[in-house]
Amino acid sequence: MTGSGGSAGGPVRHTPVLGRRSVDWLGVRDGGLYVDATFGAGGYSRAILATLGARVIGIDRDQRAIAQGADLVQEAQGRLELVEDCFSNLEAIVGTGAADGIVFDLGVSSMQLDEAARGFSFRLDGPLDMRMGRTGPSAADVVANASERDLAAIIATLGEERFARPIARTIVKARGESAIVTTRALAELVARVVHAGASGIHPATRTFQALRIFVNDELGELARALVAAERVLKPNGRVVVVAFHSLEDRIVKNFVAERSRAPAGSRHRPEPVALAPTFHVLTRKPETPEEAEIAANPRARSAKLRAAERTEAAPRPSNIEKLLPHLPSLADVMRGRP
Repeated sequence: MTGSGGSAGGPVRHTPVLGRRSVDWLGVRDGGLYVDATFGAGGYSRAILATLGARVIGIDRDQRAIAQGADLVQEAQGRLELVEDCFSNLEAIVGTGAADGIVFDLGVSSMQLDEAARGFSFRLDGPLDMRMGRTGPSAADVVANASERDLAAIIATLGEERFARPIARTIVKARGESAIVTTRALAELVARVVHAGASGIHPATRTFQALRIFVNDELGELARALVAAERVLKPNGRVVVVAFHSLEDRIVKNFVAERSRAPAGSRHRPEPVALAPTFHVLTRKPETPEEAEIAANPRARSAKLRAAERTEAAPRPSNIEKLLPHLPSLADVMRGRP
């Protein structure tokens, strides 16, 4: 997630939340290859490229982000390559054991939030879309097809919304009368159930967050990307992740913790095959923004940074199911599960 700056009429530079500390943890060096797995507005790539000789592969599933990065590609003079793809595919993009560092800046970018037509924001009226890429069902499709039970589960789990059941009930009743196709229509429905509190958080915040995460399979993408990062990083290569949601941060924390220790034995099972740790944790506790950064960009408030360094051990088998909450798949929802 990035914050924006710049003067009217001039180029807008986007500063990543915890950007300086993220790049510091990467330990960028001359000749190194780094992956900006969430290119966005190019803030991390630009910071990495400030080290002469460093090369960057930038990945983004948003075609507009890739197109808008053309100027930076030209400035980098052969040191920056941009790829339109999901970051879970980074092993196919980068290659096994090829990268010296990978940085992930999770969630929706400020550019996406601030563009009404993308349908991410309840504060700007637009089509209820929320897709980061160009394909697949939109949030409007999910709202139109999901059962009341599945809607409630999605909103409760991914939005951590305690009023998920009445919200789902209200949505199902309303869609029987007319299709819910705009962000304003959905936000107004949610506001009938959830009232604004003293915190000033909009009543629809958690519902919109849940739908966005679900539509883009953000947690599944993250889990698959972390497994891929283990295969892509060289020994002593580093992975840095900035998360803005507790579920994302929990996945990162649990993955790195599990990969940084040997499997525990059990009296009910045979001793496990010894697996050497594949990561060394660099941030025992997550780093968070300072007050000055939060004041300049309120969206930074929930950010948490975690970093780890790859060991020389062989990658472990994938076990992403352990990292993810149990929810219906997007395909199941679109089939209209009972």
